[in-house]
Amino acid sequence: MADHLVRLLGVLAAYGQELSGALRPQTIVDLLLRLMKQQVAPTAVAVALVDVELNRLQILYPEGATGDHYRPLLDLAMRRGPLLAGDDLPDLLAAARLPALADVPEAYLGVPFRAAGRPIGALVMVGPAGSFHPPDLAFVEAAVAQTSVALENARLVDLLEHRKRSWDATVDAIPQALCIVDRSGRIQRVNRAFAELVRIPPTAIVGRLWLSLVPPAWADALERLLRSAGASPEVELRAHERTFSVTGFPVDSDGAVVLVFDDQTERRRLQSQLIQSEKMSAMGQLIAGIAHDLNNPLASVVGFADFLAESPDVPPRLREPVRVIQQEAERAAKIVRNLLTFARKQEHRRRPTPLRPLLESTVALLRNQLMAHRVDVRVEVEPDLPEVSLDANQIQQVFVNLLNNASQAIDSTGRPGTIIVRARRQGDGVAVDVIDDGPGMPEAVAARVFEPFFTTKPEGHGTGLGLSISQGIVKEHGGRITLSTMAGNGATFTVELPQHGEPVTEPPPPAALRPALPLRILVVDDEPHILHYMRATLEAWGHTVEVASDGAAGLERAAAGGLDLIITDLRMPRLGGREFYQLLAERNPAMARRTVFSTGDTIRGDTLSFLERLGRPFLHKPFGLAELRALLAAASAELSAQTPA
Repeated sequence: MADHLVRLLGVLAAYGQELSGALRPQTIVDLLLRLMKQQVAPTAVAVALVDVELNRLQILYPEGATGDHYRPLLDLAMRRGPLLAGDDLPDLLAAARLPALADVPEAYLGVPFRAAGRPIGALVMVGPAGSFHPPDLAFVEAAVAQTSVALENARLVDLLEHRKRSWDATVDAIPQALCIVDRSGRIQRVNRAFAELVRIPPTAIVGRLWLSLVPPAWADALERLLRSAGASPEVELRAHERTFSVTGFPVDSDGAVVLVFDDQTERRRLQSQLIQSEKMSAMGQLIAGIAHDLNNPLASVVGFADFLAESPDVPPRLREPVRVIQQEAERAAKIVRNLLTFARKQEHRRRPTPLRPLLESTVALLRNQLMAHRVDVRVEVEPDLPEVSLDANQIQQVFVNLLNNASQAIDSTGRPGTIIVRARRQGDGVAVDVIDDGPGMPEAVAARVFEPFFTTKPEGHGTGLGLSISQGIVKEHGGRITLSTMAGNGATFTVELPQHGEPVTEPPPPAALRPALPLRILVVDDEPHILHYMRATLEAWGHTVEVASDGAAGLERAAAGGLDLIITDLRMPRLGGREFYQLLAERNPAMARRTVFSTGDTIRGDTLSFLERLGRPFLHKPFGLAELRALLAAASAELSAQTPA
């Protein structure tokens, strides 16, 4: 699974790089079609975009296709997508009031392109029965999200260039560098931008050969443009740090051509950053979805490992392997929790937060990258450090940026290194030092590190936004980031944050749990292995256990009553945990009050809100036997309190 995820992320990353160089919708669509044919292999593909001027759907692929066959499928994707369908496709078309098809595909996958919250087109793929699965839909959604941004950017770029190319009486006001070259290769006219480009006054340019004015490396590409009288596609030229897109246009029948030199440097950089941002958002959703799906098998592994560790029937020679399984399963579960926490999208809410767990989870999140750079990280936190009121996700992003920068600086030296993350008191607040033994920075570089877009990394390895964004986040929290460095002596970034509340004291050891009374328990979950593990564990502890493999079956049993505790998963087919609870509350309120939830889905803010609103206990998958015992003890105590003496 991990290898497959890494491969998909690599494919999406490579696709994003290709999109960053595409400026025309047809080129972008061609790149998307190639990706779909390589990764999903449908029998047929259709792509359409909304023509803004005509306000209608224009089918781009297959070329020359009539709308009768593909238009209903494309309209369905725009109205109802993202969508997988099979035998239910005719019903979906009918429900959407779309024309029926004479030749109905056996398998259908449709995803809309979206920009600014509105559909701008659709991608549809068809194939034989069983061709597409939910992972295919997740991959296609991620690719289409990137493509949508590229298409919208291409539209905006086209619109901007169209406006800039509108000649008017004051040609010098046009920001592009323009020059008109006649058939003999001599320049007839230029604007001020072109004169600034070649660093020669406009009056000294007219009549000269164009070849004498431009860098020698540009000669071949510009010659092709002029020979084709503007019919050749645009070319990209570089001069030092600047990038120009050069296009030729025929002016008249005498063979004169106007060359338009458009400085794309800032536009390309901003476009690349926007695409990178959307790509990371799509990747974050993909990572979060897969990490959530891992929680169910991990729940079985953690549960059975704990069960075997407590079982007296395990032979002595197997106890050490079982202990290793426990440790490694918990390690995998921690990695998944860190991924889910980092990818979580929720409201920016600040809460009193202890720094040690936040710093340790950030280091754990980056452990593999740090090991690859041969960097050792030590976390040092002063005792009795006060809590800080902060948005944990935002501040974690700050420390991720600082640790990334420090590890990359050490890696550039070609030797192993060390980063110390030290949290300490400072005045009325706290300070966290991120200290590395890398190459440090000269004074001129250190003075600019917080400037937007300033970076010392090679092209393609950094946007120059990480530290400026981090400084903005910390300032919003009432603090600041400072830098202390010298060339050759490493660097120390210090994050200063205001204090909140009282010092964090170590919590008292938990009181010994009173063993739970024998309970009648219903477990509702769509994972067979989890049902097996829960039944085996609970029955071994002396409880009476019934199981149901989906919400609908569980509801029928729960509504009948006679249960002390119901443990239900939140995400299930036929009837999810929320609907299960709501319907049970209507049929048997007493049983609903004995319901608790198990879930691996805490990335979505609506899930957290639902659990907080009910105030019922819940188990976060994967959970160990200690958490399960605590839940049973609490349920037993609650039941005893409700039972008359």
